[in-house]
Amino acid sequence: MRSFPFIASLALVVSAGCQSAYYGVMEKFGVEKRDILVDRVEEGRDAQKDAKQQFQSALDAFKSVTDFDGGELEEQYEHLKSEYDDTSDRVDDVGDKLESIESVATDLFAEWKAEIDQISSADLEAQSRKLLADTKKRYGDLMAAMKKAEAKMQPVLVAFNDRVLFLKHNLNAQAIASLSNQVGEIDGKVQELVRDMEASIAEADAFIAAMDSAN
Repeated sequence: MRSFPFIASLALVVSAGCQSAYYGVMEKFGVEKRDILVDRVEEGRDAQKDAKQQFQSALDAFKSVTDFDGGELEEQYEHLKSEYDDTSDRVDDVGDKLESIESVATDLFAEWKAEIDQISSADLEAQSRKLLADTKKRYGDLMAAMKKAEAKMQPVLVAFNDRVLFLKHNLNAQAIASLSNQVGEIDGKVQELVRDMEASIAEADAFIAAMDSAN
């Protein structure tokens, strides 16, 4: 992910709800809305990469519980609960990043359209409108992929939570045996999610490359 040295301090401006002030300061440093959009897409992509790894880690923890053969069952539960909590945090982070992407994209496209209306040359106006349309199409494909992956996260997270709570209430060998019969189901859900997340990550990479090549 590219990084602007002053972006962390400017986040305080954004959190205060002064989006226009934030853009103004960024533009003084030569950073336009398109640059901010690309940066936020990179952050969203990286958040999905982290979430993908965390879902796989939670799956490994679940499999470890079902393979339990002696030892401290309470420790197994605590490890699985910790993995679930970390996964939940990753899911929330992905959602926050997508909202951030949508916010700047809305502002960028509105500004772009308004600026096109100021172009007096019919030829240049037509070229700008086509570039805007192409960029919005790529952005639409990107968000469709990202939101498809995000929508798959919550059901898998709920499935993990169900089993964490079940184990909490039934810390015994019989409960472990019951969960062992569900490994295939959970594994299938996670693998399907991983495929969608990898497609989303690839779409983000393609969008970033297209935006960079247009500079």
